[in-house]
Amino acid sequence: MSDLSDEILLCILRHVPVCDLLKNVANVCHKLHTLCHDKTLLTNVSLSEEYLADDLLVRHILKRLANHVQSLSLNGCYWLAGSTMELLARCRGVTHLDVTGCRLTSLRLSRLLSSLSLLRSLAFDVTPGFNSAQLSSEAVASLSRLSELRQTLLTPSYGVVPCCAQLRKLMLQFDISDVTREGIGVCCQLMMGQSSVPHYQQLEEFTARLAPGEVNQTLLLLYLAVFSVHVPKRLRVFLVSIPGPNPAHWPAAPSLAQSLGQRGDLEALQLPRSWLDSLSLKRALEGNSPKHLSFSRCPALWPQVFQSLLEGGVKDAAQLTSLNLSGINKVLYSECRSVEDQLVPATMSRLAVGCSNVKRLNLMHTHYHHESSPGLGGETHLCASLAKLAHLRSLTLPACALSDGLNTHQINSTCPSPLFLGLKKSPRLGIQNYKPDAECAPSGDSTSGLSLLLAGCPFLETLELIGPGFVSALPRLEPCARASVEPRGMCAWARGVGDAHLAALEALPRLHRLTLAGLPGVLRGTGLVQLTRQCRDLQVLSLANMGSLKTMNYTPALLDTLKQCTQLRELRLEQPYLNASASFFEALSCCSRLQRLCLISRGGAFDSSAAETFMERCCHVVMCHMFSGGTLVACRTLQKVLLDRFSTDRSALSVVIYPLQHEDLSSVIRDIPLTLLDRITLFQSHVAQPPHLSPL
Repeated sequence: MSDLSDEILLCILRHVPVCDLLKNVANVCHKLHTLCHDKTLLTNVSLSEEYLADDLLVRHILKRLANHVQSLSLNGCYWLAGSTMELLARCRGVTHLDVTGCRLTSLRLSRLLSSLSLLRSLAFDVTPGFNSAQLSSEAVASLSRLSELRQTLLTPSYGVVPCCAQLRKLMLQFDISDVTREGIGVCCQLMMGQSSVPHYQQLEEFTARLAPGEVNQTLLLLYLAVFSVHVPKRLRVFLVSIPGPNPAHWPAAPSLAQSLGQRGDLEALQLPRSWLDSLSLKRALEGNSPKHLSFSRCPALWPQVFQSLLEGGVKDAAQLTSLNLSGINKVLYSECRSVEDQLVPATMSRLAVGCSNVKRLNLMHTHYHHESSPGLGGETHLCASLAKLAHLRSLTLPACALSDGLNTHQINSTCPSPLFLGLKKSPRLGIQNYKPDAECAPSGDSTSGLSLLLAGCPFLETLELIGPGFVSALPRLEPCARASVEPRGMCAWARGVGDAHLAALEALPRLHRLTLAGLPGVLRGTGLVQLTRQCRDLQVLSLANMGSLKTMNYTPALLDTLKQCTQLRELRLEQPYLNASASFFEALSCCSRLQRLCLISRGGAFDSSAAETFMERCCHVVMCHMFSGGTLVACRTLQKVLLDRFSTDRSALSVVIYPLQHEDLSSVIRDIPLTLLDRITLFQSHVAQPPHLSPL
């Protein structure tokens, strides 16, 4: 290796995390020591998700970086002490700083900003107790020069926005609970007493992501009040994501949309469904070439969206790289009676041709029911239309979109006469014994549509298949989630997606992230085994409500699957009767690189000693969250044992073990660091969203 040129070695070392670079690689020899301190490797540094970097190591690294680093990210480093954060003041050449999720008080922020006169981009949390009056004049001067700001609001406040007169990019995340821990309601009246309000004179990009709650929506409207009076002339990105079926109304939205379309340089647009009508959307898109569009849960805009994208409503549809159509034609399955209520292959085919450069596509909460009857034999499958998106890297689909149609057995078994629904017991279906090398596809099961999709999009890295009735059992987003789904099992086409379809996914060798949720047709899980046997680079796996909800049918296959996931870093399992037994944790121990684990099981149990042994074997695990049907005493006992034994060597260790049905669960979840909370409470897609706005 030492015979390679410096240029080649530097290219290799760029892929090594900075902690390894300075702590280990630099000590190998004099040549590597010199190269590891090359300024090209130390200019842009990220310590995000470097979970094994404790305070001592981070302080050592910051001293080494002080004279070189220009862009520094500590995003999600919730375990670092406040005193460590103060050492950031030594990095006086920093222009971009991200301390989201870190322990930073108003006074520490003031001292930090006073030392960073070159700072142009800042990301941090506005926590309870934040007071902008504590910022020094030097800190305010630094803020006045910022061009980019990202605030995570954990308390009602303007944060530092009023101090930032030169902002070009503003990103906000609202995560404020409507009720305090003491049960007192939170309101935004304190906002009205502030003399300084945002003006956004130079603003070009505005994004806002909201967690559920009335306080978050009220606070957002206060931030948007200035837009009602004046829309910045250079504004070209406007993204607002509000969960739930009834977002707060904002009367100024139509005029904003019209203003966005006038300059012809609109790049990204996302508005809640109650904010936009067809005429406003037409004016916003006309003559523009957007790169990102999101119309999640906007069924009224369905015709106008396709008219704009397919019939010249936009200047150049080929510029589009990210498209979110989740729930855009949302109707209950029981009301799906015509093709207008479903995704139409011919229309999607035209969309794929016109928007040929789309890399991220979200079609969740839609329906497609492929008919294989003789009269419709010539109909093109939706998957064949999507296969034309050769650049696709991330995709979310409803489960029914993979089905090739219903056979006679499915129709007879899933559509009984209403007379018998209350009189006849459901037949019990026997499940064959699991065999690792058994045939995955039952007779009559067809995956021809899915095969077309996989052949046309072989470079998919992120895939989500979500059944129409899936709702996570964790309560953080439950009210909003239940408002946008229909009863499990209503879609007979979704029930036709099973092990054969999962096995077909082996044709995606670059698959890194896989989500499978609400798939009752998966019986034995043999498809998972075949899938992971070929997709060796799978790093994130999320499985929820697979097969029957009354029993855990695919346990043997799950164990074989885990033994093959040697690159897995994040695992989330949700099943009503998941048994985290000794054999389960033994199989899980094969995932030697695992960092984050979340188990959710309303009626499940866990083996405490096996869990402890697993944590000992998998030394990289820093997040162990288990929500089960166990007793409060058993949960707290195991949680204490794991924290006492492993927290010394793992500074970032987060262990939460709690009964899923306990009344205090919401308070427990609120204590989890936000950077981890989104990972365990969400199955909603990060697909079809720009990097700075992943949806709730």
